[in-house]
Order: sequence, then C-alpha cells, then structure tokens
Amino acid sequence: MPRFDLDQLRTLVTVAEAGSLSAAAPRLARSQSAVSEHIRKLEEVCGTTLLQRAKSGVSLTPAGDRLLDHARRLLALNDAAFQDMQGVSLAGDLHLAITDYFRPTALPGILRRLRDQYPQLHLHVSIRKSALIEEGAGGGDYDIGLSMRILERALPRQVDADGRIRLRREPLAWVAERAFAVPAGRVVPLVVMPETCSLQRFILKILKRSRTPYTIAHSASGIGGLQLALSAGLGVSCLNASATPPGLGAVARDIVLPALPEVEFSLQPPRPGERPVVADVRRMLAEQLQ
Repeated sequence: MPRFDLDQLRTLVTVAEAGSLSAAAPRLARSQSAVSEHIRKLEEVCGTTLLQRAKSGVSLTPAGDRLLDHARRLLALNDAAFQDMQGVSLAGDLHLAITDYFRPTALPGILRRLRDQYPQLHLHVSIRKSALIEEGAGGGDYDIGLSMRILERALPRQVDADGRIRLRREPLAWVAERAFAVPAGRVVPLVVMPETCSLQRFILKILKRSRTPYTIAHSASGIGGLQLALSAGLGVSCLNASATPPGLGAVARDIVLPALPEVEFSLQPPRPGERPVVADVRRMLAEQLQ
C-alpha cells in the first residue's frame, strides 16, 4: 500500500502558504523543478490533481484542500514525536505581539501547527503596529514581539548584537487592483492605514519628497480592510510581498512613483530575567517563521 512521504507533504503545505512553486522553492531550499516533482509524485500517490496552476500562482483543488489539512496534522505529529525524543517539552501561557504585515494569509496555519505540535503551550496572539511592538521591547505586556522595519539603508543579514533575530526580508511595491487606472490629472488616490502605522507615515514622506500629487481616497483600520479596499479598486497603496493578495499587482509603469526599499521582519531580543520557556519558544518560532 502506498505511503505518504513527509517531505512531499511539507512541500504541499509550503506551496499552499507561499501561493506559487517559485515562492515556495527558496523556503524549502530546493529548486523549482524539485518542488514541482514533489507535487507530481504526491498527485501520483493520491491519483488526483492537487493544485491548479495559473499565471498568478497556484490554488488548491478540493482534493488538495483536504490533503492540506491532513498534511499539517501529520507534520505536526512528526515534529512533536521528534521533540519528545529530544526531551523538549514546551508548556505554559505566552503572549505574542505580531505586526499585521507579516504573512497574514500564512500565519493562521503556522499558529495552528504550533498548537497541534505543542498542546500544552497556550499562545495568546495580538496583532499590533510595529511601532507599538518596538516601544514595548524592553518591558511591554507581551513575551515575544515580531515587528517590521523599513530598510531605508542597507543592513547586514545576521543576528543583531542585541539578540534580535532577523526572519526575512521582502520588497515593498506600489500595488492596486490589476485593472486599476489613475484618473485624469495624475493625482494618485491612496488607500492608507491609520497614522500610527510606520509604513503609512513612510509612504506619505516619500511621496511628498518626490513631489508626487496624491489624495487620501480611503483609510482602513487594518491590513484586511486595506486589502479589500485595494481589491475593490479604490486606489493605490504600498505593501510588502507576503501581504499582497492574489488579484493585486504592480501599478502600471506609466504612473511615476518613487522607488521603494525592502522591509525586514524580526523577533525582538530577549529581556533580562525572562522565563526559560520564552527563550525556547523564541528559538522555535524563529525556525517555524523563517
């Protein structure tokens, strides 16, 4: 009787979370052709198509969606068994503060896997602005913070001297609904977040610096509302790669907008006197979230 290969199941999960084979390849440290071969072999074992491929990426078929749920649970059980044999047992209540720009579509699945892998570990997650997370780094009401920094200058890819763990870098891009066109007059209609958002303040700063005419067309309270407003064609905004949903694309080249840097996501450094379990969970999160 055929058996599932855990590496192939991990590939399916990663492709589903990344949205495409090309985006999943670097996360798996494999070539795109190797990722495609994993999916082909998995479909051969299942006897059915698991992914629908399109120019904008891939989507799960109903069979793929069913297998995805099984795959996540099997991988969680495998990881839990390995951790148990290594004598690692995480338990207790921890509070996580996470920026809403960090992989918003993939994050629920990641947290669900952690819950399955460590049933005695109770993670309380709050979504916050990066500026607020940074302010609480020395002693806020959370145990572990994950924030975003805008890289207006180049920084080395390494662990900071103060213990900050850098997870990933992503490019920023001006995005809008694919059929969107700036109206006559070339005044760019912006879809923005509240003024407390550091990325919002950065957008306005560089538009003013480049003398680009704009107007605030819509103000959203969170990343979900921002994505909906963009999908509805209400205007243009700036998003990092993993927060840009299908259906949105780069703004047409005939619109002159200032160049954008990368952003970097990182875990806040350890605090003096923190519980040992916090350090263990921070290391585990670094592995899972990268």
